[in-house]
Amino acid sequence: MRLKGKIAIVTGAASGFGEGIARRFAVEGARVVAADLNLDGARRLAAEIGAHAVGGDVSQGPDVAAIVAAATDRFGGLDIVVNNAGTTHRNRPMLEVDEATFDRVFAVNVKSIYWMAQAALPVLRRQGRGGSIINIGSTAGISPRPGLVWYNGTKGAVNTITKAMALELAKENIRVNSICPVIGATGLVAEFMGGADTPEVRARFLASIPLGRMSTPEDIANACVWLAEDATSFITGVLLPVDGGRTA
Repeated sequence: MRLKGKIAIVTGAASGFGEGIARRFAVEGARVVAADLNLDGARRLAAEIGAHAVGGDVSQGPDVAAIVAAATDRFGGLDIVVNNAGTTHRNRPMLEVDEATFDRVFAVNVKSIYWMAQAALPVLRRQGRGGSIINIGSTAGISPRPGLVWYNGTKGAVNTITKAMALELAKENIRVNSICPVIGATGLVAEFMGGADTPEVRARFLASIPLGRMSTPEDIANACVWLAEDATSFITGVLLPVDGGRTA
């Protein structure tokens, strides 16, 4: 088992990419804290994979502190953090996105990483054994799509923050990397498309992906395991597209 004995937090774990990551981490031997705003969903998952469920809004500092405390209280430490929780605005012209939606997208996608750093880094530093932080960015932060201007901006921020964190934390053996999925078949797919998930609309998106399909939770989970395991201990500051060639 590639993550045997490691303690991991996965945010947004009740569905989509987060659920896939949490499931795979558990299979690989990690002790997982499954955190989600949807506590019932997190509890369902935790019961199935033997994880510990925690509710919370990652845009709120006290909630993120409680998520980290759950890992240390329940399992005695922390080795891996996957900042997966995210949201978007509907695909539409930039001026049609209202301020409240703009603020929410930036709070969930970007400020959450600030709050997690505030809560998790003291734990990782105190332990003195390094760690792996994995931020779920997006191809939107590398090669933006029209209609998602403000979402694109949040993922550009995630990618830049990842590289900057990696540089600052390298001397402490805390690795920071970003996985950049292409559009995936998750609960947000209709929002990214800007309307109903019809075969015609889906075909238009698939035409931009050379391998001809969307990303899956399993694709993202596989990449997360790789970046979390000891075999990649010399890899930090990487933006890893899991995108079927879209950004090639």
